[in-house]
Amino acid sequence: MRSHFCGDVRAEHIDQSLTLCGWVHRRRDHGGVIFLDVRDHKGIVQVVFDPDTEASFALADQMRNEFVVAIEGKVRARDAAAVNPKMPTGEIEVLGKSLMLLNRAKTPPFQLDEYSEAGEDVRLRYRFIDLRRQDMQQRLRLRSKASHFIRNFLDAESFVDIETPILTKATPEGARDYLVPSRVHPGNFYALPQSPQIFKQLLMVSGFDRYYQIARCFRDEDLRADRQPEFTQIDIEAAFVNEQDVMSLAESMIKGLFSTLIDVNFEDLPVLSYRDAIRRFGTDRPDLRFGLELIDIDDLMTDVEFKVFSSPAKDPSCRVAALKLPNGDRLSRKNIDDLTRFVGIYGAKGLAYIKVNDRAAGIQGLQSPILKFLPESVVEEVLQRVQAVDNDLIFFGADQASVVSDALGALRCRLAEDLDLYEKDWAPCWVVDFPMFEQTDAKTWTAVHHPFTHPSGSLEALTENPGQAGSRAYDMVINGYEVGGGSIRVHDPEWQKAIFKVLNLSEEQAEAKFGFLLEALALGAPPHGGIAFGLDRLVMLLSGTKAIRDVIAFPKTQNATCLLTAAPSEVELQQLRELSIKTNL
Repeated sequence: MRSHFCGDVRAEHIDQSLTLCGWVHRRRDHGGVIFLDVRDHKGIVQVVFDPDTEASFALADQMRNEFVVAIEGKVRARDAAAVNPKMPTGEIEVLGKSLMLLNRAKTPPFQLDEYSEAGEDVRLRYRFIDLRRQDMQQRLRLRSKASHFIRNFLDAESFVDIETPILTKATPEGARDYLVPSRVHPGNFYALPQSPQIFKQLLMVSGFDRYYQIARCFRDEDLRADRQPEFTQIDIEAAFVNEQDVMSLAESMIKGLFSTLIDVNFEDLPVLSYRDAIRRFGTDRPDLRFGLELIDIDDLMTDVEFKVFSSPAKDPSCRVAALKLPNGDRLSRKNIDDLTRFVGIYGAKGLAYIKVNDRAAGIQGLQSPILKFLPESVVEEVLQRVQAVDNDLIFFGADQASVVSDALGALRCRLAEDLDLYEKDWAPCWVVDFPMFEQTDAKTWTAVHHPFTHPSGSLEALTENPGQAGSRAYDMVINGYEVGGGSIRVHDPEWQKAIFKVLNLSEEQAEAKFGFLLEALALGAPPHGGIAFGLDRLVMLLSGTKAIRDVIAFPKTQNATCLLTAAPSEVELQQLRELSIKTNL
């Protein structure tokens, strides 16, 4: 139907006749001349209709936003005063010769331009309209380019694209499964995969050596701006590899992706240990675009009478740390009160602080409600340790180690965002040497990554002291977002059985859930490992948006509903009977 795309018309097309198809973006009547801005996925071009083409002019007068049209016309240069340098097509316009109305449109629920003030609920309800907007078109086309690059990269590295099952068996991977009832096996359920983890390990046992898949995954968990119940994972696994092999391959892929798509060139990624990341930044997903490192001061607080600090300083499960904000005098008392409420989200009971007004004046040059509880000598030692100068604001955390790390880690990111403290645009890194397990209560351990990660150290040490066991795991972090995580996997069935035992799975339970995996590991499994990247999160970073919903065509809301289709929804009673399901609502 068309000879050219609207957004592709340029000065070199002047005097050419062409046919365009698209949507009416805007209609303007300028004293007997009608202008239609016509849009397709490539962009917008201005079409002019004058009274000389009587029928088309009359029809153009009836056009409204989002009417679907086909136009035949001739390209001409705009008058010098009418050139629009902000538009790629701003040097030209099309003199319309004929106009065909392909379809009418009701008034759209919101404007399809940068001035739209529609809320996200409206945009998701009318997602098919929202996707017409240029920024949404660009994001999803960027996503397509990212997938294309990744496939080409992995194909060139001899990886084989293999699909794994969607209907599978429930496995413990850290989140709740979405369950699918079986009609032919009443009372039994499939689970939608949280990842292709076990199947890709079985493929290594099968001798495929290098596997990848851009896979759909499902997790029934509480949502955040960078999470969805269904998401897309770039899944990679290889045999006869160690940590460095996988990290080197993954780093090359991500460097190439960012360089090719947005012309951003990463240096070699720095490597942080898990312990250093927590100690310095309060999180295993550190944002390294700015400083503001946490500084431990436990040793300075053990003998003070102020029990808010001394009690956690003496407790090995607790932490006392400081966070110095240079030029913190810009924060008002109201700002500090707001930040106090903010850290409360992470379990902090308060936010102590010291303002440094005049460093040379000693204790007299400081301002803080906690100074009366601390010896002057201790205050001086704290100031020296954090290298305080005039106008600094020092925040303190004293509580369980996880609370202090979470609260001050979130605080440093909040301060960077509010005060624009970023020193660079991009800061990727690796985080390694994770603990293998974390304790949820006195008797229960869970795997930090997943139970198929190979622990570091010896088998004896693992069974005797699981809390001290490390793991051969690694995460890639970009600007405070974990974009990929992986590990070297267990390939020896005795190691896998030991891990199941730590996780309180009996031999019978392990056999019932993972008997097929244990049997495969006992039949000649090679050493293997891999990594998985979140495609949605990568494209979110590449496109510069802050929510993965902006890079998914039809996403769910924060409470896992689809406003477009009204899913999830009730089903007919007969369908439930066929599945042997009875609800108790």
